[in-house]
Amino acid sequence: MALVGKVGRREEIVAACPAARALGITVGMAATHARALVSDLDFRPAEPEGDAALLDRLALFGVRHWSPVVAVSPPDGLWLDLTGCDHLHGGEARFCHRLLAFCRRAGFTARVAIADTPGAAHALARFGREDIAVVPAGGTLEAVAPLPVAALRLAGGALAAARKFGFETIADLLPVARGPLARRLGLATINRLDQALGATAEPIAGCEDIAPPSVERRLLEPIGTAEAIGQVMEDLLRDLAEVLQTRGLGARSLRLIALRIDGGEQMVAIGTSRPTRDAQHLLRLLKLRIERIDPGMGLEQFRLIAPHTEPLAAEALRAVLAGDTQVSDPARLVDVVAGRIGPQAVFRLAPVESHVPERAVTRASPVEKPGTWPSWRRPVRLFARPEPLSRVIALLPDQPPRRFEWRGQAHHVVAGDGPERIHGEWWRRNAEVWAVRDYFRVEDDQGGRYWVFRRGDGIQSETGDLSWWMHGVFA
Repeated sequence: MALVGKVGRREEIVAACPAARALGITVGMAATHARALVSDLDFRPAEPEGDAALLDRLALFGVRHWSPVVAVSPPDGLWLDLTGCDHLHGGEARFCHRLLAFCRRAGFTARVAIADTPGAAHALARFGREDIAVVPAGGTLEAVAPLPVAALRLAGGALAAARKFGFETIADLLPVARGPLARRLGLATINRLDQALGATAEPIAGCEDIAPPSVERRLLEPIGTAEAIGQVMEDLLRDLAEVLQTRGLGARSLRLIALRIDGGEQMVAIGTSRPTRDAQHLLRLLKLRIERIDPGMGLEQFRLIAPHTEPLAAEALRAVLAGDTQVSDPARLVDVVAGRIGPQAVFRLAPVESHVPERAVTRASPVEKPGTWPSWRRPVRLFARPEPLSRVIALLPDQPPRRFEWRGQAHHVVAGDGPERIHGEWWRRNAEVWAVRDYFRVEDDQGGRYWVFRRGDGIQSETGDLSWWMHGVFA
């Protein structure tokens, strides 16, 4: 069987099965010549639209199961960016075998290649000797050098010129100076060669699983004032809220893209702590970003996208209608504060199941309810790292210190309580198997209350070096 497609003004063979190729049918052969060569050949019209649709479906499947960045490589391939996710599949080699097995189960013959650059992977997958090729880091040049010039994805004119000048493999192009090579084969050949070797970046524009909700505005005249930009933001948010309500979604992040009349783009983004489609609340957050927009000679087109959305159902208002007091939601206040000082600066402390004090606290979302705190008494301010104390006077093994120096100042203790013994977490590392800390709550003659500890139990040297440390302040 062979597929026939119209190329230019004539019909050519665009694909052929192995049996047809064994009879002398090649891709690019005129259909009339193929019919004369093999009379009983099964000719069928090619369907490039169907092939493209199938590749798009495979790309979406790849985004959901293989890699977040998958793109179609026309006319018959896929690009996958495995950076940072190959370990999820057991390594690059194992992933190649799994991918090849998947294609066979789906009824496809496939070749898989992994390299440092998309161009090298493309060349090895189509012109390499093996069905699976994994090029180690830094081995791109050695891997692609023996491949034919056609592996560089050159146009027909460049390939004809390469044959004319005797360039058969990529290795033949490497010693030639760039200037003469560009005059003979064109600048596109230089660009493809640099992309394959990594000298020129070739980013992969991955397909998106689901088109995010978006709205757009095209203006009759360009604008540049803050008031006009704010009005456009309000109109866009009103339209986007309707789109989100129709889909039953709430926005967790928004991206506003403004196109200037000189072709430049301005983009600002906001995020929310909870999904919402309240246009007034989102407008307040977006207006905090107006000062970051440079209108230049004027803005003529705006697009508002919600790249991160979550399901948002209707809210129950029975208690409010009945007159009950509604519990205030801090999410809006958190969004406004985070929009001014940054989302990393707003957080809530949450407990962690750990005996070691510095591991028992973590940062959590400010709108999430923290877990139950333990009943242990802990200082108001706990240092991330304990600070050493010097010139400590204490009776071993169970008495609190009577005197110590911290940050260059001497403290005389008038009251103390303890010890509270905390052992190391032996399941983490061997060094904590015998580690012991004895914590004391002490008060000095100035009224300061501190949380100090001694490394070791005061008896066995394996438990610690008997050094004293400051770990927190009560008041």
